[in-house]
Amino acid sequence: MQLNARQDPPNDSTVRSALIVDDDARLRRLLVDFLEQSNWQTYEAADGIDALEAARLHHPSIIILDLMMPRLDGMETCRRLRQVSQVPIIMLTARDDEVDKLLGLELGADDYLVKPFSMRELAARMKAILRRTQAFPAFQQPKAPAVLRCGALSLDTGRHTAAIDRSALSLTPIEFSLLELFLRHPGQVFNRLQLLEATHGFAFEGYERTIDAHIRNLRRKLEPAAPARHYIQTVYGIGYKLEGES
Repeated sequence: MQLNARQDPPNDSTVRSALIVDDDARLRRLLVDFLEQSNWQTYEAADGIDALEAARLHHPSIIILDLMMPRLDGMETCRRLRQVSQVPIIMLTARDDEVDKLLGLELGADDYLVKPFSMRELAARMKAILRRTQAFPAFQQPKAPAVLRCGALSLDTGRHTAAIDRSALSLTPIEFSLLELFLRHPGQVFNRLQLLEATHGFAFEGYERTIDAHIRNLRRKLEPAAPARHYIQTVYGIGYKLEGES
């Protein structure tokens, strides 16, 4: 496996916490050693049952979650976590199976990595996800807080909240980042690689379906609150845009 604890860890002096969930004790140890080099507080769990309890007790900043585990697998663990928390989740899978990846994203995972992976790639993905969460100002882009609106839809970048009329929307960090991008550029068409770069910090070909899954999840949250309005439009053969005011 391309796991090398001597690779550079995510470089930041702010203490954050990561919950590492994997039944492979060697992999957990490598991840712990790697992250603790950069002042991360780490917690471990060998299966989904222990992970849910650890998440409840420790409120980690991010969860690295294996797909295949005993007692409770990563899919069901992710589903249960999303019922109570919007903590960023990176899912690990040993199978390069698109169905598994998309199902994980649709259940609420923010990103995925296929084993074997490099620590450098994991660090980049963690940094990209946390850069877009209000709780971690060290990763924030220098952007003034604003309240963005489109009809009844509003997004407060300072408070990191979104709502349609008075109905609050519970968004993952990636969903929030997508919606913010669309609201800042109403009517502009973005292709999938542009959306990957904006929300994940990379734009690797082959990961475009990741964006499709996040768009589906975002639509499922927007449309029940405004059934007569389809905010995010598909531009066939190109990508997506936010429908402006009519």
